[in-house]
Amino acid sequence: MAPSSAILSFDWLELSARCAASLGELLAATPQRDSRVLETGAIGAGGDHTLLIDQQAEEIVFLELQKLFDEGARFTALSEERGTVDFGSTEAFVVIDPIDGSLNAKRGLPAHSISIAVADGPTMADVCFGFVHDFGSGEQWHAFRGEGAWLNGEPLAAVEPERRSADGRLELVLVEGASPLNLAASSPALIEGAHRVRAFGSMAISCCQVAAGRADAMVSLWSCRPVDIAASQLVVREVGGEVAFPAAPSALALPLEGSDGLSAVVAAPTATALADAISFSAL
Repeated sequence: MAPSSAILSFDWLELSARCAASLGELLAATPQRDSRVLETGAIGAGGDHTLLIDQQAEEIVFLELQKLFDEGARFTALSEERGTVDFGSTEAFVVIDPIDGSLNAKRGLPAHSISIAVADGPTMADVCFGFVHDFGSGEQWHAFRGEGAWLNGEPLAAVEPERRSADGRLELVLVEGASPLNLAASSPALIEGAHRVRAFGSMAISCCQVAAGRADAMVSLWSCRPVDIAASQLVVREVGGEVAFPAAPSALALPLEGSDGLSAVVAAPTATALADAISFSAL
């Protein structure tokens, strides 16, 4: 099928897979916590202390982006650590989180991923390619706008409707941004509407679970950044699921860059489940 956007004339899936493979080698070479907790002393664009492994992971991705630029691709890169980087165009965007779930990664917990999205416009609605590789499970997800989503190279079927407990609550809800304060603020709504909750610690991984029908909703209990969620939200949408950013003017109008690009995110198989899950966020 012909690419749905000019920026997709370049092989983003192959580039993303190479980045994931190289990052997997980096992680395998630094398996111990003492190596992974080393900080560079810098503060990333997202406001967190930059780990040495975050910096190394980002360098892997930007080397690949430079090669693509040399082949003629033009875009703006939006990255977790470097922020906005000009590659010759403000009409297409590449949104990168080299390690989503970096706290898990630095402590040796398995749920962490690389997330790469490509957009032909400035909002979540404009994302036309998404890629997530889960380094814990080894699962690799990708989606093309209007063409579907894949897990480990196999097409994903349309997502099944949510499951509910006998009393009508969503059977399994994934939560992110699960600090004690956020959990405390959201607990009354979760008690009312969720039978069980789980927290992976990676926004991208949690969102992809909804696409596979493994969870009945995913909700961030606090604002997330576009780099965390741009790729995986497309995976959910391409299997017929629902995604909303409540702080945006409309469900998918969240900007990919700038101070307005902060919102909770909610994903679910159906509009009914999405409406239920929106109430769980502390925002």
